[in-house]
Amino acid sequence: MTTSPIPATPAEVPIRKAASVLLLRQAAAGFEVFVQHRVNTMDFAAGMVVYPGGRVDLQDGQVAGEAELDPLVLSDHVQRWAHTSVLAEGPERAPHLAGEVLFAARREVFEETGLLLDPGQLHPWANWVTPAGFPRRFDTYFFVAALRAGQEPVHQTTEAVISKWTSPEALFAALERGEVKMMRPTQRTLLDAMELGSIERILSSKPVISPVHPNPEDSQSSNPVRDSERQPRR
Repeated sequence: MTTSPIPATPAEVPIRKAASVLLLRQAAAGFEVFVQHRVNTMDFAAGMVVYPGGRVDLQDGQVAGEAELDPLVLSDHVQRWAHTSVLAEGPERAPHLAGEVLFAARREVFEETGLLLDPGQLHPWANWVTPAGFPRRFDTYFFVAALRAGQEPVHQTTEAVISKWTSPEALFAALERGEVKMMRPTQRTLLDAMELGSIERILSSKPVISPVHPNPEDSQSSNPVRDSERQPRR
């Protein structure tokens, strides 16, 4: 007699750490953001507009344990992630876990765009956790990074059909017309940046970051976020 494996309950689905980066550059009016249009066959965020990023791997923890990070950068990251799972294992482990997600963000950007960022260019921005009930759950750490002269990302990932610079206004206009799809975390992290208006204000804002646990029905919705749904930036 053959038996089928017992399906996992929502509580049994492991939550994987991930990192995602809003790459920004100055534009004539405000700023532009580098985005990827994911292929429709992906098992997560299929067909969505996303930022470069991906899961935290074992190598990221190894790099974090061996690298010599600027103590001021690392201390700032630990402080900014103080309300997230970076502190879940206590203050002694927090610098390592903060370094782990930082190096994951750096590695993913390099793998997907060919751009190797200085760790000091990556600034903590937001933390979103996939709610229970989904087949894949992520504890995602969002960063913002302002590019310097000569730094130019390219499209080199097979997970997306195209990667390009766009203005946030043009991206949301395309979303309203139904031409693109963006999940709630992507929309809201970009809307928060738009509220500040300039790269200088974005980098100096140092928001209080608390994990966002969205409503399951809302978590992966690609409908445009309305003003009534906006979460205030603290």
